[in-house]
This record gives sequence, structure tokens and C-alpha cells, in this order.
Amino acid sequence: MEIERKWMVKGWPEGLPLKEEFAMRQGYISVRPTVRIREEALTGGKTDYILCFKSGGGLAREEIERSIDKALFDDLEHKIIGKPLIPKLRRSYMLPDGMVLEVNHVDEGQPTEFWYAEVEYPTVEAALAWQPDSCGLGDYLNDEVTNQPGQSMGEYWVETRG
Repeated sequence: MEIERKWMVKGWPEGLPLKEEFAMRQGYISVRPTVRIREEALTGGKTDYILCFKSGGGLAREEIERSIDKALFDDLEHKIIGKPLIPKLRRSYMLPDGMVLEVNHVDEGQPTEFWYAEVEYPTVEAALAWQPDSCGLGDYLNDEVTNQPGQSMGEYWVETRG
């Protein structure tokens, strides 16, 4: 089960310790249900290839991820998807309360580029109780889109690559 909240943001947050950074590329085999491939290259580390299935949307949903090899990733990218994958840069930051803030810069340099941030939680109750002000992020995380239709990466895929 994936339990997360999402906000539209502008730029990287200031004053938070950087945990890790990934250069990613992702594409969609299906958006309903979500079937996605992603290449995740850790800065200074290894590259992983992931096949992901997600149910529904909103605050809580089922998520199944499996590692795949580069050959299968390449076959899915070129033979099944056949469209340019979405590039994004993700930086993860440690928050004072122990949570992790993930900030994504999507399609950098394109007219459609945007930024969004997510925080994952252990329970729905924890997600609903958490307030950005508790970590000094009230101004930065002020545009929550968690339960708004059309705010998923799958929807962005359809709009820009569909």
C-alpha cells in the first residue's frame, strides 16, 4: 500500500539536508490501471529498472513494484511504448520529524516542465495528521493536489505523450 500526499511546488526547497538524488525516465504502458516502467539512476550510484503497477489514485492505493533487467526495460520502451519517456530529477530531503520529502522536476527545459513534491506515510491517519508547518514548510507546500483529478504522472503522460 502506498500512502502519500502530493503538492505542486516551485523549485527545490531551501535549508533541508539532501538525502539522495535520482535522474529518472519513465513511461506508461497503461494509465488505467497504471502500468509504468522507470529507469532510476542514483547520482554516484547504480541504475535500476522498475516495472510498477498502481491501483486507482488519491491518498492511498495499492502499488506493486518489481525490478526488471535493462533488456526488458528497453524492449518495453521501444517495442511497446514507442514514445519519448518523461525525464525527471528527484531529490529526497530528510525532514526534522524523520519523514522524507521527495521533490521532482519534470520535463526540464520543456514548455510543459513542472515541479511537484510528495511525502509518503506509514498510515492514512499519519498522512491526514501531518502538517507542512510542523517542519517549516507551510509556504513551500501550500498547493496540495493529493485528491484532485488530473494531477497524476499518468495523466501528464496522456496530455504530453498520449
